[in-house]
Amino acid sequence: MKRLLLATLLMLAAQVHAQEWLENPAVGALFKQAGVDGTFVLHEVGSDQLQGYNQTRAQTRFYPASTFKIPNSLIGIGTGAVSSVDEVFPWDGKPKYLKSWEHDMSLREAFKVSNYPVYQVLARRVGLKRMQDQVVALNYGNAEVGDQVDTFWLDGPLMISAIEQTEFLERLVQDKLPFSSQVQASVREISLLEEGPNWRLYAKTGWSTASKPGIGWWVGWVEQDGRYYTFALNMPMVDIKDAGKRIELGKASLKSLGLL
Repeated sequence: MKRLLLATLLMLAAQVHAQEWLENPAVGALFKQAGVDGTFVLHEVGSDQLQGYNQTRAQTRFYPASTFKIPNSLIGIGTGAVSSVDEVFPWDGKPKYLKSWEHDMSLREAFKVSNYPVYQVLARRVGLKRMQDQVVALNYGNAEVGDQVDTFWLDGPLMISAIEQTEFLERLVQDKLPFSSQVQASVREISLLEEGPNWRLYAKTGWSTASKPGIGWWVGWVEQDGRYYTFALNMPMVDIKDAGKRIELGKASLKSLGLL
């Protein structure tokens, strides 16, 4: 009961700001041109407005899949389950989904190549009770972990909406999560994807196959001219051939909004 009350209070606190929605025709045109029934949300950190495409879907929760590697990294380092992003996880010698996963790998590299077996090991080290407590403390989506510590982000019960993704990332960007500044900075660092003359792009993909169709994610934030913008995209994803559309549509949406 206390845990539920805490989660409710945190959720209400997070909804105090950033709830005004502006439907953006340019972003909508990109999705329609691509034939994708998805959503894109952008939030300028510190503002009271969200903008993007398909508000109804933006408010709908889905399994976070590999986008949970962001909070999983925070929890792993913050609880001491892993010493740093550079601690190496040994390969168990068994075949993996991707050949590129079949070697010893640091958490930093595992994040970049989305090696979910490494993150399953990390989750087991954290343990079910600590994981549940930490997900509640982060106010992450519905904050439900269930009874399987190494799969709950892939096939439930954990779910999160695109809008909630941007709110969670806003707190990470502002150093406002319940972890030390050093832990938050290290996770921001491994999230860096690209940079240009006046901008930096931080992002993580995700793909859940637990529902039909599957759900593809691309979430992150842009630092441009001293300002920060968190974003989240999700879309139906039938198979790996659809994977490229997540980043293509995401980048096109960011550019249409004057970023990158």
